Amino acid sequence: MRPRAVVVGVLNCTPDSFSDGGRAPTLAAQLARAEAMIAEGADWIDVGGESTRPGAAPVPPDEEAARVLPVLAALRGRVRLSVDTRRATVAARALRAGAQIINDVSGLDDPEMAAVSADAEAMVVMHMRGTPSTMSGLTAYGDLLAEVRAQLVERAARARCPEVWLDPGLGFAKTAAQSLRLLAETAALASTGLPVLIGASRKSFIGHALGQPDPADRLPGSLAAAAAGWARGARAFRVHDVAPTRQLLDMLRAIDAAGDPAG
Repeated sequence: MRPRAVVVGVLNCTPDSFSDGGRAPTLAAQLARAEAMIAEGADWIDVGGESTRPGAAPVPPDEEAARVLPVLAALRGRVRLSVDTRRATVAARALRAGAQIINDVSGLDDPEMAAVSADAEAMVVMHMRGTPSTMSGLTAYGDLLAEVRAQLVERAARARCPEVWLDPGLGFAKTAAQSLRLLAETAALASTGLPVLIGASRKSFIGHALGQPDPADRLPGSLAAAAAGWARGARAFRVHDVAPTRQLLDMLRAIDAAGDPAG
């Protein structure tokens, strides 16, 4: 029987994230949001201090750290914590503050990140080209799946922590059609033997497929994406809507177990 799916709750400590930027502007509001996600069944909380939406401008490292460190320190010991950062200096400070996991959307572009990862329990290595401000113009691939898979495997080998997750980076230097294709091909990443994390929640490729321009209206599509990822071997799901995703994935696992004579 497959292990229970890992649900990762998104906690954006930013004013400009694509889905919920600025909705939890104070430490008290951020902690309340985290506690709600824990109660809803989140296995870990992913804390980010820099928006990585297409076109987003970079945030100075000290400002990014100032956004996430108080949250991590306050939640330390409550739940597994990851820091969503591209910068080794921020990651190192976050690990000292209480994070156990580094979620690096750049896939170790920072040459110092591999060394910092030695102090982490786990790392998420995501596929991206360029930066958030340039990635929309970097969507030309010869063989999308082969190139994404090869880069993820190569970058994952640099990490020095015992647990490494692969994230195909849906929406990051991918068109809507390319994101759908990578989601459909999740099994090709799972076949590497490394666990796969899917971050599809509320993203624009869902809106494009369903004609839903407002991220708040994309829950059904987000749940469908999680179901598709689970069916193809993904083990973790980074989401904004923890409770419905938790229920969906637990039900899919129960159905799988019912059809497994050894379950």
